[in-house]
Amino acid sequence: MLKEERHDFILNEVRIRNRVLLSDLAQQLNVSEDTVRRDLADLHNQGKLKKVHGGAIAKSFTPFSFHQEEIYDHQNKQIIARKAAQLLKKDMVVLITGGTTNLELVTQLPEDLHLTFFTPSLQVAMQLGQMQSVDTILLGGKVAKDAQVTFGMDALKTLSQTQADICFLGTGHLDPVNGVSEFDWEVVQLKKAMIDSSKKIVLLTLSAKLNSTQRYKICEVNQIHTLITELDPSDPALAQFKAVGLEII
Repeated sequence: MLKEERHDFILNEVRIRNRVLLSDLAQQLNVSEDTVRRDLADLHNQGKLKKVHGGAIAKSFTPFSFHQEEIYDHQNKQIIARKAAQLLKKDMVVLITGGTTNLELVTQLPEDLHLTFFTPSLQVAMQLGQMQSVDTILLGGKVAKDAQVTFGMDALKTLSQTQADICFLGTGHLDPVNGVSEFDWEVVQLKKAMIDSSKKIVLLTLSAKLNSTQRYKICEVNQIHTLITELDPSDPALAQFKAVGLEII
């Protein structure tokens, strides 16, 4: 594979999933980790992504910034966000993870709807903090430098004392057999706790992320109540998820 082709592949993966691992890219491209490391350095120097320890993150995934022009597939994420916002009702307690799709959901919230949000995401908390009708609780704990979320015992303790009405869960990987998964062990534990602390679990994801699996499982598919993508619910690509009992919006 030519260098330009590798760069295109890497950029596509970063845009879709926000975060990628060097080791996974090397395996997918069938090249050495040193080759991928040089590719990431080139793309970082060109300003197309941000190189971090062990991998890379999308430019739109950097802390305290939310620039719509940098968000991959922004139009489809708006569709997902609008669908998700319709599930919210006055005085709900809401858990929400990070990611650009969930950030888009925040921009779709009705201005006069009182809600209480718990989130481990610094980006999401900053956006929610600008809304007068919303009470925002940032889960405490250590901050993961790349993901820009809090994790650890403090966050898990707070979640164990919380019973949310709904949880909006972002993910990079969903498979009808292998369930929801991620590559960051600490984030996996955090999302497991969020699922345990919520009455209803809603998964927000682009259809491009469907039918993919990572190394650490968060939950089985049947632990998710609702799946929201940009696709029409009748789209054949969603049939296998509907078949295992998910509500599709």
